[in-house]
Amino acid sequence: MQQRVIDTALIGTALAGLLVTGVAAGATHGGPADEPTAQKVTGQQVTAHKAAGQQLIGHNVTDQLVSGHKVTGQRVSEPKAAGQQATGQQVTGQNDMQAARHATAKPVKKGPKALFSGKTKASYFWDDGSGVNGDTGAPAGGKPMQKGLFASPSWPMHTKVKVTYKGRSVTGFVGDRGPGEPSHRGVMLDLDTYTFRHLVDGKKPSSKYNTGTSAGHLKGVKYEVLSWGHGASKKGAPKPLG
Repeated sequence: MQQRVIDTALIGTALAGLLVTGVAAGATHGGPADEPTAQKVTGQQVTAHKAAGQQLIGHNVTDQLVSGHKVTGQRVSEPKAAGQQATGQQVTGQNDMQAARHATAKPVKKGPKALFSGKTKASYFWDDGSGVNGDTGAPAGGKPMQKGLFASPSWPMHTKVKVTYKGRSVTGFVGDRGPGEPSHRGVMLDLDTYTFRHLVDGKKPSSKYNTGTSAGHLKGVKYEVLSWGHGASKKGAPKPLG
């Protein structure tokens, strides 16, 4: 038994000597002394190796050293250790992607808060001084007839108003007085033909004087006053004309 232990020790010493000799020979032929070239691995899957204390995951490594082994055209695969990040590789599905998504997200813009709101029945008109359909002349607010110009029996001129009906909305302003007698029957807004038709079905009128629909009034139109105009007229709930 003692002789066998001595033989084993002698064999181990001899192998270590051969390894040192191989390293020295490699250095003599121009190879770095700390990079043994005798252990070249080809066509094998190398796992559980670390290079300079870093993890290599999913990279095709060519002529690189992994813990002293020269690897040619092989894939080094090992699960990434917690708290480490592979150098020179693209990391996906991590916090940097989430940060990028948050960086490109745009904040939701909120419209101005309504100063006053309610519901009413609305009619339509188009007064441009042509005399068509009982046209009474140019709008009283001093601005020409246009899309988004409404008539109110009592609100100050140039009051900014948003009207909504069945999910469709238009923001305009009070530029004329009206409707006349219908305001005593609860019709408190006169809308230009373009706004009226848009609220009906989202389309355009057949002409500026005719909405192209059979509807003469829209019941339950929501109005929101966004800013009051200037003048002696009354703010708050609309009042019948006269």
